[in-house]
Amino acid sequence: IELKSGILSVFLKTGIVFTQVDLWLGLSYCDGKWNKVTMNKEGSVVSASMNELKEQMLEPRVQQLKVNSPVYVGGIPPEIQNIYKELGLEQGFGGCMKDVKFTRGAVVNLASVSSSAVRVNLDGCLSTDSAVNCRGNDSILVYRGKEQSVYESGLQPFTEYLYRVVASNEGGSVSSVWTRVRTRESVPQNVPTPSRVHSINGYSIEVTWDKPAGVIGVIEKYILKAYEEDGPNIPITTAELADTSMLTGILTGLHPFTNYAVTLTACTLAGCTESLHALNISTPQEAPEDVQPPTAISFPTFLLMSWSPPKTPNGIIIQYTLYMNGVPIYFGNGTKYVVKDVAVFTPHQFLLTACTLAGCTNSSQVTLFTAQLPPSHVDAPVLTVLDSRTIYVQWKEPVEVNGILDRYIIYLANSEQNFTKWNVIYNSTELFLDFTIQQLFPGTEYLIKLAACTGGGCSISEASTAITDESTPEGVPAPKAQSYSSDSFNISWTKPEYPNGIITGYGLYMDGVLMQNSSQLSCYAYGLAPWSLHSFRVQACTAKGCALGPLVEARTMEASPEGTVDIFAIVDGSKEVQLKWLAPNKPNGKLTYTVLVTGLFYADQ
Repeated sequence: IELKSGILSVFLKTGIVFTQVDLWLGLSYCDGKWNKVTMNKEGSVVSASMNELKEQMLEPRVQQLKVNSPVYVGGIPPEIQNIYKELGLEQGFGGCMKDVKFTRGAVVNLASVSSSAVRVNLDGCLSTDSAVNCRGNDSILVYRGKEQSVYESGLQPFTEYLYRVVASNEGGSVSSVWTRVRTRESVPQNVPTPSRVHSINGYSIEVTWDKPAGVIGVIEKYILKAYEEDGPNIPITTAELADTSMLTGILTGLHPFTNYAVTLTACTLAGCTESLHALNISTPQEAPEDVQPPTAISFPTFLLMSWSPPKTPNGIIIQYTLYMNGVPIYFGNGTKYVVKDVAVFTPHQFLLTACTLAGCTNSSQVTLFTAQLPPSHVDAPVLTVLDSRTIYVQWKEPVEVNGILDRYIIYLANSEQNFTKWNVIYNSTELFLDFTIQQLFPGTEYLIKLAACTGGGCSISEASTAITDESTPEGVPAPKAQSYSSDSFNISWTKPEYPNGIITGYGLYMDGVLMQNSSQLSCYAYGLAPWSLHSFRVQACTAKGCALGPLVEARTMEASPEGTVDIFAIVDGSKEVQLKWLAPNKPNGKLTYTVLVTGLFYADQ
């Protein structure tokens, strides 16, 4: 079927029989209105009609028409055009078709049944304004000149125009065939506000609108946009709807219990236009989201519970429910609660439920502990003396820890400091139950206490007593010998620096001979010669043995010399005499000599 130059032609080829029906229409169809075209074959009669006009022909030989191939509307693909050269096919149809129907079957929706389309616009029909442009005899001269191209402006959007070129010279003229072209669409105008908005739930809405009036062109898509009231002028969510036959769409991605302004945007290939006004809607409440688990400030026998509102409440929170170990313990809309009368450092499972009118949501479950306390009682450590410098300490874990045992601490004091100063000699988080104390002093009494600690503090045991084994003294001091007369000494000394036990006695050696053995710290020696040299040494003893101190030497005080001084004089000339003498028998000290001379002496001239 072909419409050309005012003639509707029907070409029917069945086998070797070719039938053609031509119906003259003139320009009757060029009125901007719909025209009904019918092609019919009944027996040997082939007819074609448009509106009230009709033409028919008889087939030379009657044959049944069977269609077993694809049906092409508006043209045929280039790859099969050579098969039907005798049809004289022109370029494809330009215009609008609807309600295509075959004898058997319903009206065909071309958009849904077509398998392919090339340069076909199924929703772009001519308006009545273009009727004049369809009339060949009323064509408008666009250009006259010698150029081979021309640019025409001022045309109507999305309107089909027919153009042909007439080439003329003095000998005559020749015309081209009419060529159909269509201008592009314009941006839609006066896009209406959505007519109805219905909430599906708190997260999506159904929007209904009317088809925009006066759109010149094909609407390619609709866009729904939702803006938060009093928020930025940026849509929270959008939805593009490519099926423009539908005037209802779903907009998702919204937030519950929120006020929105919804707009409609219509788009052609030339651009989009958004409705000037919006339709307001408030989404309904939903169950809360992101409910946070409760937190607590821990005390030994109670918990101060608190919680924050859900990060996404999705409505008005009407109630919180606090569960402890699966049992509800609080109902209300507060955000604090005190859990009382719980054991020290015990775990409890907590869960919070937040509710709106639409429903409730649980938080994740959390385990919270009451606070720790120091252990209730710590037994005194058990002490074992290994040798004179080592004590082995053992202890037991407290029966009531009241928390997580963190460390053990050992305190030590000794008799040398009158048990007034306690030193920490062990502090470890490695929870061993024994420790060996080394480098102690022999023969010394020690008090040892044990502290057991948790996160709540420390408890200290009673002290245990142990005495290290004795050994020989160390650091025996040198004696101090002082002479206050020429025949005696006062000797004194102090205790050893390290007695290493109980001192059983002191021995004083003078000139290698033991002259005193007692517990005294002094001795008086007499009957000695004046200015005589003597050596002294102190010995200190414990039950394990004795040790000697360093040797010191000292002299008695001087006394007057005893005996006579023998002198010898030798004359050495008229003016010199040489004197010599012998020391006294008992000098009794360090001697100095004085020579006395009497007589006449020569005076210096």
